[in-house]
Amino acid sequence: MALDPPTMLTLSIALAAAAALYLAIEWRSIREPSLLFWSAGFATITVGSTLALLRGSGLLLIGIWLANGLLVIAHWLFLVGVARFTETRLSRAWYLIFLAWAAMLLLPDDPSWSKVMLAANSLLVALSTLKASLLLRPHGKSLSVGAVQLRYVLLIHGLFYLAKAISVVIPGTLIDLAAFRGEIIQISLVEGAMAIMLIALSMTGTERYRREKRMARLAARDPLTALYNRRALEVRSPRLLREVASTRPGALLLIDIDNFKLVNDLYGHTAGDRLLVTLSEIIRSVLPDGALAARLGGDEFVIVLNNASSERIVGLGSTLRDQFQQVAAQTFTTPAAVTLSIGATLFDQPPASLAALIEQGDAALYESKRGGRDSIRLVDKRTNAALN
Repeated sequence: MALDPPTMLTLSIALAAAAALYLAIEWRSIREPSLLFWSAGFATITVGSTLALLRGSGLLLIGIWLANGLLVIAHWLFLVGVARFTETRLSRAWYLIFLAWAAMLLLPDDPSWSKVMLAANSLLVALSTLKASLLLRPHGKSLSVGAVQLRYVLLIHGLFYLAKAISVVIPGTLIDLAAFRGEIIQISLVEGAMAIMLIALSMTGTERYRREKRMARLAARDPLTALYNRRALEVRSPRLLREVASTRPGALLLIDIDNFKLVNDLYGHTAGDRLLVTLSEIIRSVLPDGALAARLGGDEFVIVLNNASSERIVGLGSTLRDQFQQVAAQTFTTPAAVTLSIGATLFDQPPASLAALIEQGDAALYESKRGGRDSIRLVDKRTNAALN
């Protein structure tokens, strides 16, 4: 099959339509705004390439001006999608692209018309594409493989259109938009089909990676408090615990809400959930750097940290108890005070397992409860001493 202009445009229509449909399906499942804009961009290319075929029938205004205008709009939609993906706000000046293209209607109908039209079209496409590539630069964090690929595909695509705009001014260059004549136009049609495929693949990979990362993050978090769940704690704690040494003791605090059932019974489970969220926010606000916090289930929470001391643990526990009791007392009136009991263990050797460490904390928590609640019981495994 010869790679003549109608064939290349038909191929571009098929590729763009497939990309638009696939990205729309992806958007329906994960509702990422960037996917919707990218899908709209490929749909616009589909319509524009279809209209471009009409110039062979003499419909030059539709087949050239409108078709190329839709190409500009499509790349602007790609830019907006990238801005949504990177959570960047675009300047309103980018909306002037539409006014610039509308001004092409004022061009005089002379032999230079095709060159000026192609140069203007290429520059507007290059601006949007290069800006999108610029937005995908890493900003203090690494990009996914798909995002890096998208960045460079857009960069190369934008540079191609910039070079096309510059090549237009070369003397003797043949450009006839009405008949698809000229090497620049022929090369552009081939590059366009390749770019559609590469950009679509890169966009799909970019959002798939983000979706997988989000799913992994959600799987590691307690859905109510957004703290780590027990499974995530088991995955992350070994690295922290391996750093424990005599010069950098480790500690575990097991935290339980006293009289939590009273809140559920008197005010309902929604109120109980609010109290759990409040405690998680207090824990997060006082959590030392490098420490891990998780909700084990029910009203039981855990903190694991290193570089600890008995004074630091008692101080952390007292801060938690004081802040929580103040909030609980102001929010709920109960026959018995809603407070915290904390069982803590301090150690200078990496434990056999996290489960064994939690068992030690549970034993200390039991002693705290038995001693009257609203207290912290610290067991120092270095000296086998217990502190209240």
